[in-house]
Amino acid sequence: MSALSRLLQPQSVAVVGASADPSKTSGRPVGYLRKHGFQGRIYPINPKASEIDGLRCYPDVRSLPEAPDVAIVLLGAERAQQAIRDLAAIGTGAAIVLASGYSETGEDGARRQRELREAAGSMRILGPNTIGLVNLTDRIVLSASGALEVDQLHGGAIGLVSQSGGILGALLSRAAARGIGFSKLISTSNEVDLDLADFVDALAEDPATRVIALYVESIRNPKTFMAAARKVARAGKPIVAFKIGRSESGAQAAASHTGALAGADGMYDALFEEAGIIRAQTFSDLLDIPAALANERKLGGQRVAILTSTGGAGTLVADCLGVAGFTLPAPGARTGAALRALQTGDHAALARNPIDVTLAGLQPDLLRNAIRIVLEGGDYDALVVIVGSSGVAQPELVADALRDSLTLSGKPLMAYISPHAPKAAEVLSRYGIPAFHAPESVSAALSAMWRVRGRGARFADRPRTVTSLPETCEERGALDEAQAKTLFSRFGVPGVREITVRSEAEAVEAARVLGPRVVLKLLSSEITHKSEVGGVAINVTAQDMAQRLRQMAADVQRHTGRAPEAYLVQEMVSGASEVIVGLHKDSLGTAVLLGMGGVVAELIRDTTLLLLPEDGTALTADEVEAALRRLKTWPLLDGYRGRDRADVPALIEAVLAFSRMASALQGQLLEAEINPLFVKPMGHGVCAADGIAILQAASN
Repeated sequence: MSALSRLLQPQSVAVVGASADPSKTSGRPVGYLRKHGFQGRIYPINPKASEIDGLRCYPDVRSLPEAPDVAIVLLGAERAQQAIRDLAAIGTGAAIVLASGYSETGEDGARRQRELREAAGSMRILGPNTIGLVNLTDRIVLSASGALEVDQLHGGAIGLVSQSGGILGALLSRAAARGIGFSKLISTSNEVDLDLADFVDALAEDPATRVIALYVESIRNPKTFMAAARKVARAGKPIVAFKIGRSESGAQAAASHTGALAGADGMYDALFEEAGIIRAQTFSDLLDIPAALANERKLGGQRVAILTSTGGAGTLVADCLGVAGFTLPAPGARTGAALRALQTGDHAALARNPIDVTLAGLQPDLLRNAIRIVLEGGDYDALVVIVGSSGVAQPELVADALRDSLTLSGKPLMAYISPHAPKAAEVLSRYGIPAFHAPESVSAALSAMWRVRGRGARFADRPRTVTSLPETCEERGALDEAQAKTLFSRFGVPGVREITVRSEAEAVEAARVLGPRVVLKLLSSEITHKSEVGGVAINVTAQDMAQRLRQMAADVQRHTGRAPEAYLVQEMVSGASEVIVGLHKDSLGTAVLLGMGGVVAELIRDTTLLLLPEDGTALTADEVEAALRRLKTWPLLDGYRGRDRADVPALIEAVLAFSRMASALQGQLLEAEINPLFVKPMGHGVCAADGIAILQAASN
């Protein structure tokens, strides 16, 4: 067995620092292993005890009768290092280090963490500062979490990997109360060795895991994480991730708008999109969405029926689904007639959706028949059943009716529980029916089911071409606007017609050539935000060019203390949409930013990021178009309210060219931005109206 397999499915476990007092944290692991059904060998280690919980206790690691598959180390940070060294020396597969006091505490802790890793040698380490792991598939509990005090833990199909030990315990206890089952729960915490990617990779091959849930604080190795996520996608298993830290202040742009627009969290959106990961928007989604995906029912369309006996709750769910883009059509003629045959009287509202079937008292047979009619008809792709007050009094009756309906169709069937009825939710979940306490959770779950369609195929040997080979640029440092656009055009992004001038006479002549009306700009490699210093003038004619240039020179002198040395005279472009295309780099990788551009780019902040592939291959046209369609302002490019449709094919090609430049100059290009990139009406192309590029010297 590999070290990771020994960790996840050990046959023998040593507990270093075990206590005979079960009320102490160090006294829990032995008791939890036995309580929850571990069938392997347990070796408590404590020099002050001869027996713990009826098991022989060993004085030290070297006294063990065999090298255990796993050791749970309960010692403090200062003493753990020697235990790790001893465990590695006897051939232990992996050690779980629970102690805190490592890199999370500062420089001294970081030093201790490095020493811990060195002491382990080839032995794998989970932690430190972890709560451990729980393998519910095989009833193996390697943790001291108080959440394990519950008597019954539900096995299931959700594999959870959390970078927080406390969150692992919180989700475990919440899931247990709701009847939601996990296959594996793993807390990686400080990740001195084993990290998020290692366990995502392992769960891709785990037959008991159908959905993976991630609680993410930081992805330390994006390349291996992406490889693991794609492996999971190819295996057809959805990943749902909740990333903490969305409110961190955004990156500060050095020269361009791109850094500020990307923000600190935008790259995670790009990474998750590239990896095919569903991002949970709320903490509750991290449980609700995987619970819905675990039943593996397929959502074939966006038509949803709501079956309710309480109008207000049905309206709540309908409203949330409508906001999420689902449709709620009224029953068709055949479905409506079948529903009306079930129940007569004015109290039933069966011709609209939500379908209000007033259940006189508690009539599970009526509910069964109504569900059957809706699921077997062709009017709907999914059904949400509202559980009313009857779910409090007799939850099994309602749950049984829904359970009996599961075999009727492969369409999603889920429940919204209107009153506070935790028992009803637990029973429904155990039957394999996703049950939610919030209407927003219903729409989040169905939205996730809609998004996962075909995601595995997206990563199955998708064709990509190798992008431009690495190149170097002769220029160094910050380029002026003309130089930047020359660089962009070299890779295939055309610029506006323009002339560089240094005198009034040259400017007047350029205006005559490019007119009748032109744009006059300051040309400088040091001043990138020209409008802020009076360095931009529009609608300039040849007749008033000299006066406008003198005014600009005075304004720039006043703002910067320096007189301009050169100017750009550009053609005026009208009737075009303005887009921003920028380059953003951080620890997660390199991305191309797309958004609505111009001087209001930071005000509107309608942007999306496309992560560039790490393997040097190029983005595809489909990926760029999908990113553009994610923009709220996409309709402005697509003929909104009678506007001319923009030349989107030319825009896509320009973005691909920009991305090829970013890849080719990866080691040298620090910042690059086109703002605005004018997108003309269909068939008339695009042109860069302004640009920024900053390069560093090529490495030797």
